[in-house]
Amino acid sequence: MTSYKELLAQREALDKKIADARNVEISAAIAKARELIAQYGLNEGDVFSKKASRAGKPTGTVAPKYRDPATGATWTGRGKPPLWIAGQDRAQFAI
Repeated sequence: MTSYKELLAQREALDKKIADARNVEISAAIAKARELIAQYGLNEGDVFSKKASRAGKPTGTVAPKYRDPATGATWTGRGKPPLWIAGQDRAQFAI
């Protein structure tokens, strides 16, 4: 059976191997990224723009579901309910 000190030494050696492997792979990834950036003439805005990272997320407004007959104010049913509908049956305000 392996002793505690031997296991700690093995873990230390394994942690060093992991760090070395990570550094090698990071270097390769950075080189590949630089190659692609140069090949396509990209800049920081192309790679890290907020617009590109938001792709696929829905945008726009939500149609209102409820209307206050007294004032004509509307509410989508999302978030904190307005005072005119809070604590009441919402069916009577449905659009």
